[in-house]
Amino acid sequence: MKKSIFRCGICALILALWGCQPDRTVTFDFDSNKIVSGKKIALKEIAPDLPSDWSDYDYVTIEFRSTTPQRFQLGFTTDHGYNELRLVSYVANGWNKLVIPLRFFRELPTARHDIAATSNQPRVTGWINLGGQRGPLTGVDSIGIRMRAPIGNPQIKLRSITLSKEDPGDRYLEKVPAFDRFGQWNLGDFEGKIHSEEQLRQEWTQEMKTIDEADDFNYSRYGGYKDKRVASTGFFRTQFVDGRWWLVDPDGYLFLSYGVDCVAPAGDTYTKNIDQCTNLFQKLPPRELFVEAPGVSPQTHAASFGIWNLFRRYGENYIDQACEMTLKRMDKWGLNTIANWSDPEIYGHNRKAFIIPLGEIGFENELMGLMDVYEPRFPTRIDEAVARQVADYKENPWLIGYFIGNEPAWVSKEDRLCSLILKGNDRPIKAALQSYLQQQGDTPQSRKAFIYATFEKLMATISQALKKHDPNHLNLGIRYGYIEQLDDELLRISKESFDALSFNCYALAPDPSKLDHALKISGLPMIIGEYHFGTVDRGLAQSLWQVNSQKERGEAFRYYTENAFAHPGLIGTGWFRWADQNINGRNDGENYNCGFIDVTDRPYPYMVEAAIATAHSLYDIHAGTKAPTNKAPEAVGHSPIPDLWD
Repeated sequence: MKKSIFRCGICALILALWGCQPDRTVTFDFDSNKIVSGKKIALKEIAPDLPSDWSDYDYVTIEFRSTTPQRFQLGFTTDHGYNELRLVSYVANGWNKLVIPLRFFRELPTARHDIAATSNQPRVTGWINLGGQRGPLTGVDSIGIRMRAPIGNPQIKLRSITLSKEDPGDRYLEKVPAFDRFGQWNLGDFEGKIHSEEQLRQEWTQEMKTIDEADDFNYSRYGGYKDKRVASTGFFRTQFVDGRWWLVDPDGYLFLSYGVDCVAPAGDTYTKNIDQCTNLFQKLPPRELFVEAPGVSPQTHAASFGIWNLFRRYGENYIDQACEMTLKRMDKWGLNTIANWSDPEIYGHNRKAFIIPLGEIGFENELMGLMDVYEPRFPTRIDEAVARQVADYKENPWLIGYFIGNEPAWVSKEDRLCSLILKGNDRPIKAALQSYLQQQGDTPQSRKAFIYATFEKLMATISQALKKHDPNHLNLGIRYGYIEQLDDELLRISKESFDALSFNCYALAPDPSKLDHALKISGLPMIIGEYHFGTVDRGLAQSLWQVNSQKERGEAFRYYTENAFAHPGLIGTGWFRWADQNINGRNDGENYNCGFIDVTDRPYPYMVEAAIATAHSLYDIHAGTKAPTNKAPEAVGHSPIPDLWD
């Protein structure tokens, strides 16, 4: 009895002492009237026992609750200055234990073949986008959290910061599931949210009533404009007509590629890490759908709420019916191109013009998206790879052409790439670089010249293989990451190898002066491979360019697209993407609100309205007989954040 009383007393004392621990939670309030809002606090305010020298640790873990899925900057002040990263929480309105590897603060990113693979780092309960400075973590004395153009005066509460040698793992710290059985955000409400299967079926039925009532966009069978016809070749080509560049469809009608990327049943989004954080989900899709989801094996621990919703809608034959619905939607909305990264289940119907990427060519992570062109078998490997990939498409008139790469990571980082090559294993490209630098001198200029010469040889070899194995279709270029990267030498190299100059361009609208310069130097018609706008109302991150509402997403789409096509050199755009990304992230972590449709297979009305209006105007806008819309929403991009605080 005495022992029992003693134990109870000890427990009571422990609880009392625990209850006496000071609440060190710190609140960060963000002001939506400011360009940048946030503050720094001394670490001793929240974690007084943390050391200032973090050299012996490999991970920092933060416990926080954000009222928004909007990305924010988190950083630490050290002896070497202030260093920050971008973070996104998948569980807005819920407590999140998120682990950040400290190497992200200390070291440059691991070399990868493209920009997103280099910068994006997935976790289980959020994701990290690398940026800022790098350096030792000594003299760490404060933490800063700030947000660019915060939407709706959001708030972040931070209650714990700990260090560790091993990765303790992310955890969602609430009992209420973060995502509902439809794959929607479960910790907040929003306009248009689905609350029952009955409601969802009613909305699907309502759309079906008018899906076949498409406007007349004066399109030819391939999506060209019946307004003007020139010589036909049976395949897509480019032509300069009346002072402006156009595509020409296989029947000879002038054509502008007005498309969307990643067109696929359910948008090809798959929920990852389901075995690591099961309390995130109210209910998981049936296990048999894991196997049947296209391109996904059960061993990957992935499932798709988008696929589950299509299964609810159509049953076992969901892929065929979803493809048919997608094509009807594109008809109704005036979209004439199935753009990059799309599913062959869709473009294989041969009812829409399409663009495909050349995959498995051999771009190397270790070479930041280049190849070892000095390796003796390089030309043969390229020839074989291109021949294999174009074999099924070379006689298809619906194919516009091929993108041969995407956002090469080495551009503007030639000096670093040379350092990686010189420090790497012995191989032909290393020997070639060493010889070149011995002759020219080891300077940033000579390093850049070597990388450019390597790139030129790579592009010329791929171009020759394409012309050999598929002379019918266009070489649409490598989709540079930013038009700002394109100096005159890169534009010259592009001119020699490509039929069109392609680049991704996230902005309110493309800068006409930059388009003018690119056209002047390269002489090539231009294609914008990616652009988009998003917001935070549905628990998804706001995309690379953010607006304040779904209505403004539609306004931004129309403003960007019409002003882009007003340029005489632009012949195509690809909105990124058909469906929202998965709410708990794709493979690299991204979870953007950037779709024409949501996870429940419902279109965003403002996006549809904008797409139809723009489709009716594009020919006249590009011909120069009609002005593009001047209604621009308030929008903010993802460029480096200004050095501002509250």
